[in-house]
Amino acid sequence: MPETARAHASGVDAAEPMLRIENLHAWYGESHVLHGVNVDVHPGEVVTLLGRNGAGKSTTLKSIMGIMPRREGSIRIQGEETIARPAHRIARCGVAFCPEDRGIYATLNVAENLELPPPVRPDGLSTDEVLALFPNLQGRLRSAGSKLSGGEQQMLAIGRILRTGARLLLLDEPTEGLAPSIVSQIGDTIRKLKEQGYTILLVEQNVRFAMTVADRYFILDQGRITDAHDKASFEDNFESLMASLGV
Repeated sequence: MPETARAHASGVDAAEPMLRIENLHAWYGESHVLHGVNVDVHPGEVVTLLGRNGAGKSTTLKSIMGIMPRREGSIRIQGEETIARPAHRIARCGVAFCPEDRGIYATLNVAENLELPPPVRPDGLSTDEVLALFPNLQGRLRSAGSKLSGGEQQMLAIGRILRTGARLLLLDEPTEGLAPSIVSQIGDTIRKLKEQGYTILLVEQNVRFAMTVADRYFILDQGRITDAHDKASFEDNFESLMASLGV
């Protein structure tokens, strides 16, 4: 793997990753989707997985969370091996997953959605803290999930996982289909969470958005990591990388 794969954000302890994935394989039935994926994410980093549709990005997040039908290899969270653990035990390691479809409950209102997740750690954000982070939700507390705009649903989905106390956040396509103004708000939120010490593994199709928040990048192609870059290296190779990603 290129030397740039080991570059880390300043101030991050390189000795112990928050998340270390080694030789990860995953299957849907007989379909072998991930082929020996290796990724590391250090405390306080925002790391982005990039790749074409179907490359295995979302599958990687689902594998970390333990919701793939079959997975093999090693996934260590703060040094603890979790590859054989079910999803509810992985969540208690301080991990939260915000899926691409957002997963909010359409028949529950915003306040009920925020109150629903059980805490996995004691330092989850209060409802007031979530609303301070996403003021758009303040006037929508009694609105059903089905009545929210796409941007409001995404804010609610992220806010909900912040209530759990998880410090490792897995965000799957958080800007997909959103207006530019909402994309900007999501970017501001990710940067604020990073400042507060959260660690984020981000799957994102919007490469230019990813460049505003990410410290490092891993490129996935057909279930394999084919390249890795720190921020400077990614910017230096931007045009060739965009061509390889088909963007």
